[in-house]
Amino acid sequence: MELRKRVKLSRLEHSLGLSEDAPAERRCSRYVKWRTARSNTTHEGILGAVSLLEGSAICSGVGVLLCCPWRQCVSMASGLLLAGLLALTQAWCVNSIHENLLWFSQLTEVEREISFRTECGLYYSYYKQMLQAPSIQEGLSDLIHDNLTESKRTINLLQRMNIYQEVFLSVLYRSLPIQSYLEPVYFYIYTVFSLQAVYVIALYLTAWLLSGSWLAGTLTGVWYILNRVDTTRVEFTISLRENWSLPFLALQVTAITCYLRPQLTALQQKVLVWLMYVTTFCFCLTWQFNQFILLVQALVIYTLDCVDLLTTTQVTTLYLVQVSGLLSVWLLQFCNSMILGSLVLSFIVAALFVRHCQSGLKSGSLLVRLGKLLLHSAMVFLLTFTINYLAKKALQLRSDEHIFKFIKSKLGLGLTRDFDASLYLCEEAFGLLPLDTLDRLASTLLLHPYSLTLLLLSGMLAVAALQNLSRPKGSPPEERKGAAEGQLNAFRPDVAYNLLHTLFYGLLAFSTMRMKYIWTGHMCAVAAYGVCGKELWTLLLTTLRCNSKVLLRLVRYAVPLVMIGCLYYKFWPKLMEELSELREFYDPDTVELMTWISTKTPKRAVFAGSMQLLAGIKLCTGRVLTNHPHYEDKDLRERTKQVYQVYACRSPEEVHDILRAAGADYVVLENSICYERRHRRGCRLRDLLDLANGHIMDGPGENDPDLAPASHPRFCEAIKTDTVAYTALFTRTFQNKTFHVYRVKKKHKKIPKSSPEPSATQ
Repeated sequence: MELRKRVKLSRLEHSLGLSEDAPAERRCSRYVKWRTARSNTTHEGILGAVSLLEGSAICSGVGVLLCCPWRQCVSMASGLLLAGLLALTQAWCVNSIHENLLWFSQLTEVEREISFRTECGLYYSYYKQMLQAPSIQEGLSDLIHDNLTESKRTINLLQRMNIYQEVFLSVLYRSLPIQSYLEPVYFYIYTVFSLQAVYVIALYLTAWLLSGSWLAGTLTGVWYILNRVDTTRVEFTISLRENWSLPFLALQVTAITCYLRPQLTALQQKVLVWLMYVTTFCFCLTWQFNQFILLVQALVIYTLDCVDLLTTTQVTTLYLVQVSGLLSVWLLQFCNSMILGSLVLSFIVAALFVRHCQSGLKSGSLLVRLGKLLLHSAMVFLLTFTINYLAKKALQLRSDEHIFKFIKSKLGLGLTRDFDASLYLCEEAFGLLPLDTLDRLASTLLLHPYSLTLLLLSGMLAVAALQNLSRPKGSPPEERKGAAEGQLNAFRPDVAYNLLHTLFYGLLAFSTMRMKYIWTGHMCAVAAYGVCGKELWTLLLTTLRCNSKVLLRLVRYAVPLVMIGCLYYKFWPKLMEELSELREFYDPDTVELMTWISTKTPKRAVFAGSMQLLAGIKLCTGRVLTNHPHYEDKDLRERTKQVYQVYACRSPEEVHDILRAAGADYVVLENSICYERRHRRGCRLRDLLDLANGHIMDGPGENDPDLAPASHPRFCEAIKTDTVAYTALFTRTFQNKTFHVYRVKKKHKKIPKSSPEPSATQ
């Protein structure tokens, strides 16, 4: 047997760290084939029309292919073949790393389930629950009327959480004749890894559409795979919602890029609008943070509208696609009020309303238009916050207030002692983007081409925006569509959208590290466009006064080939070495705990503890929980804060009352939290609780003057002394090196308060 390293994965490693693909892809493929076939039907079509992927002769520089349809077909087939190969390579890489990291194929069932850490385990538990249900109908009913996820409450999981993907996969698995040779867990993880292939294909097509060369798509795929550390974390957070949703977002960006290209027929536009709607809908359905991502996208559309780079029809269509996608999800999630109260819906309503009322917005001189834009933007944002405030008041919506508390605290505008906001602020994933990320991106030759492309395109966009704002009075974009065609070619709307997309999401990534996975994938496509696109090379060669068609074509194809060769020579051996490194999942204490719970406790027993551990208990044992990691509920957040008092300085009577109020039969205490060393002082869970309770924090260091010493020792430490004050209320039923489980007694005698409190240590 091969020797493998034993790596014990931390239970808190990914705490709070806190994707219809094939149909959409096939639809796009049918559209491409239809467009190519149409261009071959007449001589006029051959000379004047273009395929979506090859682009116009002006935009892509490959007009010579239009005279040779067979060359166009060969080029198209070669590009699509490479897209498929790169997609399969990415799926194979993440699957191999997942297997080698855990030796997943050799794990027992409980070990496999424990490997789904934190909220990943919670989501996967509903897939398992649907498969174990006697029928699909009963499984859906149990999800709609769930009383296992939160004790003493019945909730609609399909309304509260984004778990339709688990429902769909469970129904698909039960319907297909694959149960005899494919285990449910492999069907699940293979689906998620397949979405990574869809992600690569979407980025590939975006780069191809922008540059007119499938070499750009190839370079995009290579960069995405080599920068896997910064482009995805799917191999160890399989069930995370972003791993389901981001491939659909990338497909939506591809569809938008197609839609914003010039010279589209009416039928093409209709197909692309439906494609944008389907991908937006799937994206929103699979991630609870969809409203915040779409808000950034709406700001991109708004900016392009302000500088007159999109027509009114395009702007309205893109807004309505977002609205229809969100409202469709709202219906599927049983009228989830969090969607109706989202900022993006309020912003879109405000933007469309103010735009309709200000008919003379795009008229006047440059200074007049700039003044109108400032007033227009002020009105839009003021109306946005007004609508959003009124909507939340009418809906009594408080589900997402913790996110706004986090944003305000991050900007220094809110209370730094708020427990919910501090939970996010103290997690590395929600901090600023580490600078070593840029070092890794630069080492793969990605950062420098991207930065240069960003700089040049930003300058070109600024010039185009000033030219648009300086146009004569009274000529809206629709009336100038034919006359302005040359200007649109100078700075294409699809390029403008992708430029602002990468800029806005780049700022989001720098402010919050977890959001870098939205940015880095698209970053690869933008950098590849800069390397392979005609426009930037034309600008550079013209500046150097050596521009010619032959030299332009030579540079466009030689540079990406040289870069791909260098990347292969430098990183292929490292990739093979990484894929050959073998490790093994090793967490015997958690396995022992789950086994004990499954065999020694009642099936309807209620467990209290940390969010991340309880998600694993739900998956491995099916027991009832007091709280869980899905934090988008006001009452749940309040209960979680109360349950966490087991790690605060509280009396045994207070803790017992809290646990009994939550319906807990057992409480699980973790040494890794009680004696935490992972976070700095002030960010340990016990510190956050002390600050929220107004107590002085443990250990050396400064404390705010308004904090007072606690009148009781820390509960998680003092209960281990087994003094009468604690044994009268709690009975130890299980312990190992990591966990201590206590049964919460239902009835107890009153303990005289004159008994001395035990010390904090045994």
